[in-house]
Amino acid sequence: MKENKYDNDIFFEKYSQMSRSKDGLIAAGEWETMKSLLPDFSGKRMLDLGCGYGWHCIYAMEQGAASVIGVDISHKMLEVAKKKTTFQQVKYLCSPMEDVDFPSESFDAVVSSLAFHYIADFEPIVQKIHHVLKQGGSLVFSVEHPVFTAEGSQNWCYDLEGVIKHFPMDNYYYEGKRVANFLGEDVVKYHRTLTTYLNTLLSNGFELTKIVEPQPPEHMLEIIPGMLDEMRRPMMLIVSATKK
Repeated sequence: MKENKYDNDIFFEKYSQMSRSKDGLIAAGEWETMKSLLPDFSGKRMLDLGCGYGWHCIYAMEQGAASVIGVDISHKMLEVAKKKTTFQQVKYLCSPMEDVDFPSESFDAVVSSLAFHYIADFEPIVQKIHHVLKQGGSLVFSVEHPVFTAEGSQNWCYDLEGVIKHFPMDNYYYEGKRVANFLGEDVVKYHRTLTTYLNTLLSNGFELTKIVEPQPPEHMLEIIPGMLDEMRRPMMLIVSATKK
């Protein structure tokens, strides 16, 4: 069974209290950057891998998408997504993203938000996406930045007075499983280098169109606790690519 922390009652309750869970895309610090990289969804068929609450599925429909399929391993996530979604053209599938199987060129766009760092092997999912995308189709995804995932703990280092000293970065070239503390719980994630992310796309039929390390939006720096410290490290990576 693939890792699925989000169906743990305690963890899911903590996750549901996060600002981005309650307020949606506008509360996600990377959203404005990611939105600028998304394709025109008008009349398009979109696949969302690791769709969570379905925010991106809903957004695509609001932008005129013809249909959307959202895939997530978590039953609890999809229960919320279904309640939030009013568009009949959106279908949700409870499955590990690695196991989905769609016909060739089923979609015009594939989106994934902060999900690929939960899968052990990146290349098979890239190959699967290439298979289901039409030629010229778009892939846009965000992941936790390799600098953020490398050391594993994802915790700041503090001095004796409890003031942040720095963020640890270690074992960068040793890819693989990490156990991070997220919302007070141990969560399994997978570290891979920037080279692996980008070259896997290039060697599997994709052309890179944009690579962004999003900074916290200025309007959030003072109103969200800890957001100003996010200027000290890259926390996320957003990539857009097209199928050649």
